[in-house]
Amino acid sequence: MKDPRSNPAKPFYIGKGTGSRAFDHLVKPDSTKKYSRIKEIQESGFTPIVDVLVDDLTEAQALKIESELIAAFGTEEMGGILTNSVVPSGLGGKQRDGIVVPQGSVERAQLGLELLKASILELAVANPDGILNSDAASLLGLRSDYRGKQKDYLSYSVIGLLMREGKLSRVEGARPRHVAKA
Repeated sequence: MKDPRSNPAKPFYIGKGTGSRAFDHLVKPDSTKKYSRIKEIQESGFTPIVDVLVDDLTEAQALKIESELIAAFGTEEMGGILTNSVVPSGLGGKQRDGIVVPQGSVERAQLGLELLKASILELAVANPDGILNSDAASLLGLRSDYRGKQKDYLSYSVIGLLMREGKLSRVEGARPRHVAKA
């Protein structure tokens, strides 16, 4: 989506969608920065420009293009121009002297994290009795072989984030499981 109040019109939101989803943003109010910008543009007598850049892509192709464009333009939270909210508040943000964070790398990481969370949650929903961390790690190909030993730290981290978001809960027992919340 582009803001027509400047010439050339500047992008303010990038998303992959199907069908009429791009136009739905114009008529479905929400509490995002994207919708605030849409409302601001409309209140000034303009209509946001909806550009469909590419058609007939696979899901993987669409995700790659979306993430690369978001990374290239950057989010407002990271000094860029997009209203996309891909960086969660309250986490990370730790600065270390001498460490350079290239523009777009935070956005790419957060978009990837959203895909991991969606995959693990989908696995949990498909298994109402719950899943083990090792299920997520092995069945979704998330297990590491760091230094020749199998490690499941990535899936533990993602499961922890899903629990903090209230999307998974832990059921105690001989083998604690993680169950999707309705």
